[in-house]
Amino acid sequence: MSSVASVHSLWKVAAGAPGKIPGPHIEYAQLSPTLIVLGAAVLGILIEACVPRRHRYYSQLLLSLVALAAAFAAVIGLAAGGFGTSKAHIAAMGAIAVDGPALFLQGTILLVSLIAVFTFAERRLDPAAHGNRVDSFAAQAAAVPGSAAEQAAVKAGFTTTEVFPIVLFAVGGMLVFPAANDLLTLFVALEVFSLPLYILCALARRQRLLSQESAVKYFLLGAFSSAFLLFGVALLYGYAGTVTYAGIAEVVSDGAKQIDPALAGSMGNDALLLIGAALVLMGLLFKVGAVPFHMWTPDVYQGAPTPVTGFMAAATKVAAFGALLRLLYVVLPGMRWDWRPVMWGVAILTMLGGAIIAITQTDIKRLLAYSSIAHAGFILAGVIATSEDGISSVLFYLGAYSFVTLGAFAVITLVRDAGGEATQLSKWAGLGRRSPLVAAVFAIFLLAFAGIPLTSGFAGKFAVFKAAAQSGAGWLVVIGVLSSAIAAFFYIRVIVLMFFNEPKVDGPTVAVPSPLTTTAIAIGVTATLVLGLAPQYFLELAGQAGTFVR
Repeated sequence: MSSVASVHSLWKVAAGAPGKIPGPHIEYAQLSPTLIVLGAAVLGILIEACVPRRHRYYSQLLLSLVALAAAFAAVIGLAAGGFGTSKAHIAAMGAIAVDGPALFLQGTILLVSLIAVFTFAERRLDPAAHGNRVDSFAAQAAAVPGSAAEQAAVKAGFTTTEVFPIVLFAVGGMLVFPAANDLLTLFVALEVFSLPLYILCALARRQRLLSQESAVKYFLLGAFSSAFLLFGVALLYGYAGTVTYAGIAEVVSDGAKQIDPALAGSMGNDALLLIGAALVLMGLLFKVGAVPFHMWTPDVYQGAPTPVTGFMAAATKVAAFGALLRLLYVVLPGMRWDWRPVMWGVAILTMLGGAIIAITQTDIKRLLAYSSIAHAGFILAGVIATSEDGISSVLFYLGAYSFVTLGAFAVITLVRDAGGEATQLSKWAGLGRRSPLVAAVFAIFLLAFAGIPLTSGFAGKFAVFKAAAQSGAGWLVVIGVLSSAIAAFFYIRVIVLMFFNEPKVDGPTVAVPSPLTTTAIAIGVTATLVLGLAPQYFLELAGQAGTFVR
């Protein structure tokens, strides 16, 4: 009855003041990075509909690069204007946070996406088909693999240029995800960037059936994780009577000061809080690839087109860890003693599971998939620190890891045989003698993954382990160091395979890429070495961006 009365009172207020319903107040300038990317994505769809097929590739590539560069410039402008520090606030009527961590993560996502678009646009690695250059994506995505329609599309020189607006939609969702300040915005952002990724995973030009299988697995498991997250949102709303982060945090810390009569029966029920928080965390841990929510990772990484794998491995991790940090540090700091032991267990399982299972892998993409799982565990050590140093160390690690990952997958696209990319590890034997430069570059990325000094991987691991140790998680650091030692074995095994084994007579060749992929790899190597040799400036930058607005 009370809920009916409250609704009836709202009707009376609206009827008594016609035309007085306030319009939403949106700070468009502060949301400009996301608006630029999503606007360009819509424009890209119009290009697909209106521009002749022969002009679409260059139009889409130019639009994507300009949009991502403009969005990154907008992030730099907001940071220079103080919105990461003194002017940090909640925008879009409480839906989006504009603060240091949000801007740092958005800048990282945009840079990663800009480099990833270079690898998406590569068209010189495969031999020309019927006089037309081809890329990594299916000639016509709607055609059944091996059908006459697919053969006709290949013969006509079709290319799936829709990948560029699809990537922009994914990036738009990723920009909102770590900045979301209420649970509904979080869920909408999750779906906006997940659905394009499901599509991209199914678009491989070669091994299309494997690619489509990986996309179906990703979609089904992603749907389960989204359902868990949405159910958790419903339970947290039942507990707190609100979906805003600040409102939930207030009820968690102080109890409900003004109980909504419609929710009086459930508000403050700790069972709803604990189960709801656990379900939301499950949804986010799925996206970061933490054990035991990691089962999709190796199959999807192996089956998806390699440029998509690199983009997904780098950008998705940045967005998901940003959302996880905001949830734990802004919404649930009052439950620290409840979630820390659970996250300890998840971090330990993730570090050890990823490192140990990677030893058995014989495919380079699956090996890097389990490597990414182990790295998720290392990053969780920084999350568990529950301090500003913990936040800044995670931000730095995400930035460093994303460039190494993109560079490593870009190198994988170069090593090819008659069937396309040669991802079997046995085929990489003697690569250092066939192509010393490519092998040396890949070795640098592997050493960075292993956390060897003078690489960005060492600086990142040192930062997160230091923050964890200072917060009292010393045993977690010990397990992390042991996991790093295990992981170093399989990274160095690949280096030995490349440089100290005899090349096979029928081994793969290294394709000569266009300036696009060359630029992507060069940026990856440069970032890996700069962040390893002189990390202090970037650590300070992450430190300045390490405070959430509440």
